[in-house]
Amino acid sequence: MSVRVLVADDQALVRTGFRMVLDTDPDLQVVAEAKDGADAVEATRRSRPDIVLMDIRMPVMDGLEATRQIVATKDPPRVLVLTTYDLDEYVFDALLAGASGFLLKDVAPEELLAAIHVIAHGDSLLSPSVTRRLIESFVRDHPSTPQPPPGLDELTARELEILRLIARGLSNAEIAEQLVVSPTTIKTHVGRVLDKLGLRDRVQAVVLAYETGVIRPGSESSA
Repeated sequence: MSVRVLVADDQALVRTGFRMVLDTDPDLQVVAEAKDGADAVEATRRSRPDIVLMDIRMPVMDGLEATRQIVATKDPPRVLVLTTYDLDEYVFDALLAGASGFLLKDVAPEELLAAIHVIAHGDSLLSPSVTRRLIESFVRDHPSTPQPPPGLDELTARELEILRLIARGLSNAEIAEQLVVSPTTIKTHVGRVLDKLGLRDRVQAVVLAYETGVIRPGSESSA
């Protein structure tokens, strides 16, 4: 079953380039294009994609607001934000709005294809280095919430440990290696963490962990 993709970018040449790359993968199907955020929201409603490749800086409605509106719909697609700068001031806001990850526009074609498959399979896409910079920026501007989030007290000690490792940007394989257990076991634990906290994916887990002070930049222990 092919993955349905919508490409949202205000530059026609960029949209064409992405379509050409995606067309090389038989498991991906570009079902629609959008020239701005408002167009992306409407095209999403009309074409029901699985994945939306979303530019941030667009006219009429930017990618941030478009992402917010799209993920608020019933059974929303997953949004992969595309940006020119890895420290774009809107990237973290896009993640808060519900995006499942982001990539730089100059990534290699094979990286773009791999990223779409990662997102389509329910994971999130945040490199550890970029995660750290975004989190440091976020923590500077957003003080920790004093009240713990609902469900946090339901986590076991192992699940809380895994939440902290997720927040540091580690993959399931890296967490499994550090804790000396199988990746399958970690996948199960991660699923339970997300379920107990009512989170959609790992990106939301990263945001919650830092927003609530469960972990702080440069620290592997709770605040």
